[in-house]
Amino acid sequence: MGMSINTNLSALNTYRNLNATQNDLSKSLEKLSSGLRINRAADDAAGLSISEGLKSQVGGLTVAARNAQDGISVVQTAEGGLTETHSILQRMRDLAVQAGNDSNNATSRDAITTEVGQLQQELGRIAKSTNFNGTSLLNSNDTLKFQVGANAGSDSQISVDLSGANVSKIATALTSTANAGGTTFTVKDLASLNGASGLTFKSSVGTADVSTVTTGALKDTADGSAANFQSIDEFTSALNGDDAFSKNFTASTVRDANGAATGFVVRANNGGTVDAASPLGATDTTGKITGAAGTAAAGIQFDTADHAQQAITTIDAQIAKVSAARSNLGAIQNRFDHAINVTNVAKENLTAAKSRITDVDMAEEMVKYTRDNILSQAGTSMLAQANQSTQGVLSLLR
Repeated sequence: MGMSINTNLSALNTYRNLNATQNDLSKSLEKLSSGLRINRAADDAAGLSISEGLKSQVGGLTVAARNAQDGISVVQTAEGGLTETHSILQRMRDLAVQAGNDSNNATSRDAITTEVGQLQQELGRIAKSTNFNGTSLLNSNDTLKFQVGANAGSDSQISVDLSGANVSKIATALTSTANAGGTTFTVKDLASLNGASGLTFKSSVGTADVSTVTTGALKDTADGSAANFQSIDEFTSALNGDDAFSKNFTASTVRDANGAATGFVVRANNGGTVDAASPLGATDTTGKITGAAGTAAAGIQFDTADHAQQAITTIDAQIAKVSAARSNLGAIQNRFDHAINVTNVAKENLTAAKSRITDVDMAEEMVKYTRDNILSQAGTSMLAQANQSTQGVLSLLR
């Protein structure tokens, strides 16, 4: 190789190696300072694509776990309302059992009815007020969906059917009004009641007639006379005093807004529908007594022992519904717990996979940094030596 001064190949080669070392040293400093192996797409193009996909999954699973926790909160809120519903129904059942005893007088039965009425109102209030973030939970038949997975599709959702927890339906089923379940007979002329005897009443369940009763000679309970009624109240008292009638039916007076008696209502003790045909139709040809179509007994009544028996059956059915709804919500809550566990495990493993791609091994990178740092110092020294190598030419020029 000739001796020249215009081109110093040794210096150029040393500079090229030093420049490469400086680039590696700069990258090592960047990785050590950020803790990331991939700081830009050029560091690992394929790894960046994979890591971003894993990042989406990890982020989605993080939110999904929170969604599942919210689902548990929703279920617990609904179950809290049902817990109180259960307590109310149990108290109503106790009152129904108490009302089934004929040692109760009218005042006692009125007291029972009053307390049950307040409990019914509270059921309605619970149904309307139990909500989560503005979403009604016990007053609809909605199905709520919760995203508990990171991906789209039904496999990432849990549905919560609240139709069985509709407390509004329960409150409606137990609602008792003055004339609930009976057939109302309007009395336009009080004289139509006088002389009445041998009245026939019929009740049916579905399409089957289950009881037909003909009363005996009715007597005015006020003076003991035969069918000499001075008021509708006396007439209903006479009906309830008839043995054949009272075993199957119950009569009560209907009053207008001013408290005036306008007719009477007859309910079947078996919960059936009372025939709307006027029981006085055979003797009343002037239409002064008319019957309004009745419906099968609804709600619960405590005015007689038989009605109290029916109330127990009705309340038991509602208790069973609430029990089933609470059981279902409990099972769903357990499902949410398992979904959270699965989500957390998946998140942990996906995070580990992402870390292996994107995070730098600090020990390994420190080894590279130390090596590059030494090479950088050595390269700088060798570049200085290479620049001095052409100094020998000057000895030839002396």
